[in-house]
Amino acid sequence: MRKICMSAFMLSLVAAAGDVYAMDLSLNDAVNMIMTESQDIKKAEANVKKAEATLDATNANRWFKIEGTATYMNLVNVEKPFGSYEVSIPPELSGLLSQYLVKPVELPASWDVSDSIVMAGVSVTQPIYTFGKIGNAVKSVKSAIKMAEAGEEVTRREVRYSAADIYWTAKMTDEIVDISRQDLEAAKSARKSLTSAGRANRSNLVKIESDIATKEINLSNAEFNRDTAHRMLKILAGIDMDEELNLTDEFPKEFPDLNAKALTSTPQWDVLNEQVQMYERNAKSKRDGALPTLAATASYNYIAMGDNIPNVFNDFSTQSAYWGLALQVPIFSGGANMANATIEAMNAEAARQDLDKSKKMTTEEYTRAIDQYNHLRGNLKTLENARDLAAKAYNFSSERFASGQTSAVELSEVSAGLYQLDMALLNAKYNILMSAESVKKLGE
Repeated sequence: MRKICMSAFMLSLVAAAGDVYAMDLSLNDAVNMIMTESQDIKKAEANVKKAEATLDATNANRWFKIEGTATYMNLVNVEKPFGSYEVSIPPELSGLLSQYLVKPVELPASWDVSDSIVMAGVSVTQPIYTFGKIGNAVKSVKSAIKMAEAGEEVTRREVRYSAADIYWTAKMTDEIVDISRQDLEAAKSARKSLTSAGRANRSNLVKIESDIATKEINLSNAEFNRDTAHRMLKILAGIDMDEELNLTDEFPKEFPDLNAKALTSTPQWDVLNEQVQMYERNAKSKRDGALPTLAATASYNYIAMGDNIPNVFNDFSTQSAYWGLALQVPIFSGGANMANATIEAMNAEAARQDLDKSKKMTTEEYTRAIDQYNHLRGNLKTLENARDLAAKAYNFSSERFASGQTSAVELSEVSAGLYQLDMALLNAKYNILMSAESVKKLGE
């Protein structure tokens, strides 16, 4: 007896030593690590930055534009492509001019025209009033930014819910392994009681051996599911695959009232509402595209000409500049403005229908999560009592089996009932926790 106790003590020390090297992981730590590693959250954050950049690009249309041009041209004489640009004077022109000139002038038969021309200029345009085109476009982008921010919050809640789900799933697999191991050890203990009493009943021995084989398979499956759940948790949290995990949070024994408020707003509704606003403002901006634009404008131009490239800036040059107001009036666009506005208006109507549908479905999901939490919590005490009674029944049956007063079939049935109630109690606690997480995801 002393040797058996010493062996059990040594095994417990070995198990405790193994846990020392395991990584302690709480629910909050797991959630934070998964949210940090989440690609969905990073993508949602990038969408917010993209929307903010779009606002900068749209606001840029409010400010002045400076445009510069530089042009070089070389005129070509078709008759003499590689010669100077020579212009012949027709005789009729000499006679025509002599009628108007006081002193006769002898015109040459031909002369060379400046064939190298350099033009450079700069213009400045400042919109003054666009009749809503820029203003509605900016409002539309601001709605897109709010939509991206609300979408980021939706993503964060979804990732947090998924993180809690994988954590409690992994914890449940740990519990299932413990339940399966206890169930197997109880069957082995019953076999030991049967064989230690002398010559065992063959039918009872066969039944016990069959139950042990079945429960060994159950334990193997439970360990496989536990390893799979732990691997998934490590992948999502960015933990090394060789790291052993010790999930420190336990399933609660009692669950408090939710005190959930009526659902009046959710990030998903905010996304859809801002989407409606964005499309409606886009429609106004497209519609206003048919209205004029009032702008202040100024320009400066420089022109230089010469017989050839080296003489361009030495021969003849001129400058011009102006400033004033410009009213740009669209005359005909083929109906593109109204067509684009109609498309945006239809998008707004579709988003409005999605919003109405989301309100109905999310409210129902929120209410159902609260009802499920309260329903399962209300039945938990009864389920625990049933499990405790099943445990007592198994103890009675085990004692009767050890004394030869009952069969292995009855013991197996009682054992199966206890196993099922252990699993039902564990599953109920998991569902209660996830119902609470659903309420947080939807209505917090």
